[in-house]
Amino acid sequence: MSWLSSSQGVVLTAYHPSGKDQAVGGSHAKAGEEATSSRRYGQYTMNQECTTKVTERPPFDRSSSQDSLDELSMEDYWTELENIQKSSENRQEDQEVVVVKEPDEGELEEEWLKEAGLSNLFGESAGDPQESMVFLSTLTRTQAAAVQKRVETVSQTLRKKNKQYQIPDVRDIFAQQRESKDKAPDGPESQSVRTNENKYQGRDDQASNLIVGEEKLMLPEDAPASETDINLEVSFAEQAVSQKENSKEKTQKSIDNDTLSPSFRLPKDKTGTTRIGDLAPQDMKKVCHLALIELTALYDVLGIELKQQKAVKIKMKDSGLFGVPLAILLEQDQRKVPGTRIPLIFQKLISRIEEGGLGTEGLLRIPGVAMRIKNLCQELEAKFYEGTFNWESVKQHDAASLLKLFIRELPQPLLSVEYLKAFQAVQSLPTRKQQLQALNLLVILLPDANRDTLKALLEFLQRVIDNKEKNKMTVKNVAMVMAPNLFMCNALGLKSSEPREFVMAAGTANIMHLLIKYQKLLWTIPKFIVNQVRKQNTENHKKDKKAMKKLLKKMAYDREKYEKQDKNTNDADVPQGVIRVQAPHLSKVSMAIQLTEELKASDVLARFLSQESGVAQTLKKGEVFLYEIGGNIGERCLDDDTYMKDLYQLNPNAEWVIKSKPS
Repeated sequence: MSWLSSSQGVVLTAYHPSGKDQAVGGSHAKAGEEATSSRRYGQYTMNQECTTKVTERPPFDRSSSQDSLDELSMEDYWTELENIQKSSENRQEDQEVVVVKEPDEGELEEEWLKEAGLSNLFGESAGDPQESMVFLSTLTRTQAAAVQKRVETVSQTLRKKNKQYQIPDVRDIFAQQRESKDKAPDGPESQSVRTNENKYQGRDDQASNLIVGEEKLMLPEDAPASETDINLEVSFAEQAVSQKENSKEKTQKSIDNDTLSPSFRLPKDKTGTTRIGDLAPQDMKKVCHLALIELTALYDVLGIELKQQKAVKIKMKDSGLFGVPLAILLEQDQRKVPGTRIPLIFQKLISRIEEGGLGTEGLLRIPGVAMRIKNLCQELEAKFYEGTFNWESVKQHDAASLLKLFIRELPQPLLSVEYLKAFQAVQSLPTRKQQLQALNLLVILLPDANRDTLKALLEFLQRVIDNKEKNKMTVKNVAMVMAPNLFMCNALGLKSSEPREFVMAAGTANIMHLLIKYQKLLWTIPKFIVNQVRKQNTENHKKDKKAMKKLLKKMAYDREKYEKQDKNTNDADVPQGVIRVQAPHLSKVSMAIQLTEELKASDVLARFLSQESGVAQTLKKGEVFLYEIGGNIGERCLDDDTYMKDLYQLNPNAEWVIKSKPS
C-alpha cells in the first residue's frame, strides 16, 4: 500500500479483482446484487468528490512477492477490500474529507529529533547540549550515525530559512564525552554494567560473530533445527552492518533460507527478559527514545527510507464509539470502569464474538449484512453507555464486522499515523529476522492506548486461529482478512494503489502474519536497549552525586561522612552474597536470602508466599512480583526465570521488593 501525493492533497487508489478473474481467485458468485457486482481497479481522491476510474488489472509478478503468494491465496484479501468499500459507501455521509499536507524534510527531521529526546540539539537551546551528552554517549556506531544525519539535515534546513541557531556537531559531542569518560573513574554501577557486557566484548566489531541469517549464532544443544534465536544483546542495526559485510553469495543464501519461515524464538537471558510494562515510566520513556533511533539506524543501514508522517489536526468526534480517538474513548470508559486500558466497546465486541463460539466457519471472513451493521452502529452509539443495548440481537458475523469497522474508523490508525508508513516499510526488509526486529521496535514506539488495544486484538486473533480445525481460519487467512483493516486509513488517505498493488497487499498481509504469530516476542524490550538505559542512569547518578557533593561541601558538611553513608546505604547489615528482599504488603515484611547460582525470582516469591497466612494466603502466582528497584534502573518487574545472582552482579545497588503490578 502506498500514497500518491499531489500538491492538492493525497491521491488514493484501491484495487479489486474483476469478475473475469474469478476463475483464478475462486468462484464465489452470489445471487442478486452481489452476483453482478464487478470488482475493479479504482482510483479515489480525498480532496475531491470520490470518482472511479476503471483500468486493467495489474499483472502479477511472482518474483517480486516476498511471500510467493499466488492469487488464489490472496482471494480473502480482495474480498475483504470489496466488503470494506461497500461498508464505506454505506456510511459515506459520516466521513469527512481530509487533505494531508506533506511536511518538508527539515520539519520531519526536527520532529524526529524531538521524538528521540534530542530537541535541545537545535533551536534556541542548541548552544548547551550538555543534557544530551549522557544520552549520546550510550549510542552505538549506527545509532550515532542516524542522529548525526538528522542533525545535519535540520542544520541545513535552518540555514536555508536564515535561522541563526547554532547546531553542534554530534561528532564533537561524542569526542567530548569520550574524553570525559577517559578522565573520570568508573563507579561501581558502571563497572557492573561493563562487567556483564564483557561477556559479549567484540561482537560489535567482529562480523563473524554477528551473522544473523547464516545461523552462526550459537543455539542451545537441545534447540530444534527449525528454531532460530533472535539476538537481543547486540544492536539490530549493528547486526545488519555485519551481515552486509559478508559476501553477496552468503547474503543471498541467507535470504533464500529465510523465506522458509523458521520458528524464531528468544534465547533465555539469565538477568531476566524485560517486557513492555515491566519498566517504570521514566525508564520506558528512555526506551522509546532509543527504540526510535535504533529503528532509524536499522532502516538507514538497509537502505530503506523511513519518513515519519506528521500527525495532522483534523476535526474529530469528541464522544461516541465509532470514529472517536482512542484517548477520548478511554476517558469515557474510565469514568465507567476506572483503570480501563482497552476500549470497553472493543472488549465487548470480542466477548460477543467468542460467546457465539470461535469454531464458527468463516469467522472474520464472512461479513454481516451492511444495512444491519449500519443500524447496529447507530443503536450502539445511543444505548451502549446507558447499558440498554440488546447484545443478544447481535449475530456473531455482525459482531466481527463491527470489530473491523471500529478499527478502520479510528480517526488515527491503530498502528499510529506517525509509524504506519514504517510498519508498511517492514515488507521491504530483506530477511524475516530483520522484519521481526523492526516490528519489535515499532511495537515499543506505539502510544500506550494503541499498543494495549493492538495486543488485545492480536491475542483474540490467535484464539481464532487456535480453532482453525473448525472455523477454517488459518493464520494466513486471518492475516489476509485483517491486513486491509489495519493498514488502510480512510481519514488520512491510506489506500491500496498502483500496479504494484499485489506485492504491497502480500507484504502487508505478511506483516499482519508476523504480528499475530510472534506477538509474544514483539512485546519484549531488547536487552541492548535496557543496558543503554542502565548506562544512562549510571552516568546521571554520577552527575547527581557530583552535584550533591559540591553542594554539601559548600554547606560545610562532612563530605567524607556523606560518602561513607552513601556507600553503605544498600548494604547495611547484609553479608556478602546475601540480598534483603522487602515485602511491605505481606506479613513477612522482609527476608535475607542467600544468593546461589540457581536461585531464581520464582524461588524468592515461593519462599515468601509459603510463609503467608490469613488473607495473604489467597495470593497466587501471578498476583505479586519481585521488582528490581534503584541502582542503575528505575524500577523493573522480574520474570520468574531471572537468576538473582547474575542480576545482582549487574545491579549490586538495587533494592528487591515484592509487590503487585500497578493496574
